[in-house]
Amino acid sequence: MRYLLPVSATESIPPPTPGADPRPAPGRVPGQDPRVQWGLSLAVVVVGALTIRPMGLGGQGLAVAVLFVLNSAALLARGVPEHRVPPRVALAWLTSGIVAAAALLGASDSGTGYLFAYFVAGHIGYRLETGRALTLAVTCSLLCAGVLYFHLGPGDPELPWVLGLTTGVPVVVGILNRTQRQAVRSALSAAESAERAARAEARTAVLTERGRIARDVHDVLAHSLAGINMQLELADALLDTGDLEKVREATTKAHGLVKESLKQAQWTVHALREDALPLLESLTAMVESSGHRDALTVTGTVREVPAQVTQNLLRIAQEALTNAARHAPGGKAEVELTFTAASITLRIRNRPATRAVTPGAGSGMGLIGMRERVALLGGSVSAGPVTEGPDQGGWQVETVIPG
Repeated sequence: MRYLLPVSATESIPPPTPGADPRPAPGRVPGQDPRVQWGLSLAVVVVGALTIRPMGLGGQGLAVAVLFVLNSAALLARGVPEHRVPPRVALAWLTSGIVAAAALLGASDSGTGYLFAYFVAGHIGYRLETGRALTLAVTCSLLCAGVLYFHLGPGDPELPWVLGLTTGVPVVVGILNRTQRQAVRSALSAAESAERAARAEARTAVLTERGRIARDVHDVLAHSLAGINMQLELADALLDTGDLEKVREATTKAHGLVKESLKQAQWTVHALREDALPLLESLTAMVESSGHRDALTVTGTVREVPAQVTQNLLRIAQEALTNAARHAPGGKAEVELTFTAASITLRIRNRPATRAVTPGAGSGMGLIGMRERVALLGGSVSAGPVTEGPDQGGWQVETVIPG
């Protein structure tokens, strides 16, 4: 008699279906299709119904039929999701399954009843933790072998008792599949955690970039537009007085502020570029374009610095020089760039105004923007009036960047 043995005693991993959604359903491991498991279980049941004999409504046939139904129920229960079956219930169900399988071996005269024992043993390894699974698998082997060896019941005389000993072997396959499932779930969990971390990092980077752009927009627009608006409002008010000379003076100042804004926009474009700008050359050009020739003093050994440091130092210098031109018109400005082994210091000092200062309220964001820029670099910034020396009464901004 030929013995039909299962190709796999537990869950199978079929090839991916073309066109299927690659994302796993919640609670499922990719590659495990429940339909394959149901198909295998139904195949065992159908083969058993066609081969296991006797089956009937009385005597031995009734006993075999009842045991067949119990084995079929125990086998088909493999398809119930794990989270719906408590561990104790699973243990009781699988224990009952191997007892029913051993009883079916003893009660039937022929057929493939042993397949129930093989598949249930395989699922024991998949569903239970290793210690309990091995204990239950050994019990399955001993029960089936004992039934066949001692001929407990009519049984199939052609089935060797050694076959009963092998019924617990598929537990190893089940344990291996369970280990693989746990490894895949751990990998998926780690991948999801990494994806969440990447999203959070990307969001942080976006927010940081938004803050930087907001500072740049303020630096290039806020001061200049406020000054232009003030001059235009002044010109509009002077029109009612008929003093065309003062109107012309206000519009001339507005034109000057527009030119200054264009220069600032050019520096903003440079600062927003990803290309590394040479700090010394860029700072020299900026100071000269603001009308302060030979105002830059460099101390220490000049070295290349990261693009982020260059961009932020240039923006701080631009903000300080713009404030000096607005609040201390005509006053001389001095820019000092100092390189040391541990830091880079940028100091911008302007003397008191020599011309009348046009009153106007600033946005209050200039110093805040400076502090935000320096904080990103781990440095410090201080701003305040000069209280002593030849520049007393002026204003000084000092930035120290480590590295």
